[in-house]
Order: sequence, then structure tokens, then C-alpha cells
Amino acid sequence: MVNTQVILIGIGGATCSGKTTLAKHLRKILPNSVIVHQDDFAPPQELIPIHPMYNVQDWDSPENAIDWRRFRQFLENVKQDGRIPLDHISHDPLNEQKEFPITAECYAKWRSHFEEVERRAREDHGIEIAWALVDGFLLYWDQGSMDQLDICVFLRVQHDTLRERRRERDYYIADGSVWRDPPLYWEHIVWPGYVTAHKDMFENGDVESGRPTGDKMRGMLVLENEKMSTTEVVDRCCKEIAAFRVFPQDEDSQHNA
Repeated sequence: MVNTQVILIGIGGATCSGKTTLAKHLRKILPNSVIVHQDDFAPPQELIPIHPMYNVQDWDSPENAIDWRRFRQFLENVKQDGRIPLDHISHDPLNEQKEFPITAECYAKWRSHFEEVERRAREDHGIEIAWALVDGFLLYWDQGSMDQLDICVFLRVQHDTLRERRRERDYYIADGSVWRDPPLYWEHIVWPGYVTAHKDMFENGDVESGRPTGDKMRGMLVLENEKMSTTEVVDRCCKEIAAFRVFPQDEDSQHNA
């Protein structure tokens, strides 16, 4: 009998930091892999609270931007068999995304590596490996969600770059309508929400240049991906994934690609 082992890979970071781009490259590289988009677990628009000071809906408040109970339960279910339910509807395909290709050499090297990992798992250990890539702008705020992740990656991009990228984006929300930021929404809502959710992860609460600190950051791969090519980001993440001990009982099961 073949048992399924599902490995959850978290990809966190601010809005427009490159999370989904990275997740989609890894999905092509990792056999038997799926993506869970945290954005799909935003509450219905009518449940998003109005900011008490700025009188606009606050889609970035860590407490209210995600239906945390539903998100945690979804991760638990995916962890069982590595599958996305057929009735789950994602709005990600509606979002416009630019292409950031990687080199053919990078893709071929890592695809071959993980195909071999999958083969050895099945033939030598009777294990079917499934990979679930979980991307989210609040992925590391809720400890209950974070505890389910096996590998954690954080993409850190500077404020000004994020702001300019955000200005070029529209978003589809839970009811399928398009959200466009009102004036000063970045300054009043988006950036303060990001800082609130992540300040405990970096020294002195400095999310731009502070050193990673605290229990959340233990074992987490932090990439300053603004300074890296997409190929470099994917390659570094694949090295991190390859180092994960899929077979704890087999010291020699992981090898460097």
C-alpha cells in the first residue's frame, strides 16, 4: 500500500513581493504539486470592517483580512492527501500577472532532481509525495496556520518598490468583483497592516532592514528577492526544499543537486 506524504511549503511576504510568481514556478518544478492561495480565504466584502479613522474598508487588517478558521481547516485537509477540493474556486486566474521567466537550465536541473526524489520515495519507501505551495501576505501572522507548514520562505521587498508595484495592480475579491485601491490606501491601510503583521519577525520591528528574530523565524528562509533574479530566487528555494528530510529514517535520501 502506498502512503501519501504531503509537504506544505509556505511562501510569505508583502503584497506584490513575488509570492505567487515563485509558487507557480515551483509548481512546474515539483511533481504532484498544488497551490493554495491565501487570498481565496478573504471574507465576503460585506464582512470586511470599515477603518475607524479613514472610513474605507480595511482588507489588510491581520485579524479580519482572512477567514482564519476556514483557512486553517483547508490546510489541514490538504495536508491529508495533497489535493485541492474540486468545489474550491480560486480567483487567482483572474488576476493579471507579468511573466518573470527562469532559465531552462534551472528548470531542468530541479525538475530532474525532484522527479528522482519522487521515484525513490515510491519505489524504496512506498510513499507518494505531494507538495502543497501556500502563498499569502499574512501567512506568518496566525500561529495555527504556520504550525502546519513544513518549509517556510519569506520574500522581503522594500517599501518603495512594493508601493509602485501595488499601484499597477487591481485585485479580484471574494464575490468576483474588482478592487482598486482608493487614494492613500497604501499609506493608510496596506503598509501599516503589513508592518503590524510582521514587526515581531524582525529586530526593532524593522520589516525592511531588521535582522530576522524570534521563534517564528527559526528555520525560515528569508530572501531579499528584490536584489535577485527570478532564477536565483527559484534556485535558492529549490535548494531549501531539497534539504528537507523527506525520509527521516534514511540519512542518505537527500543529495545535493
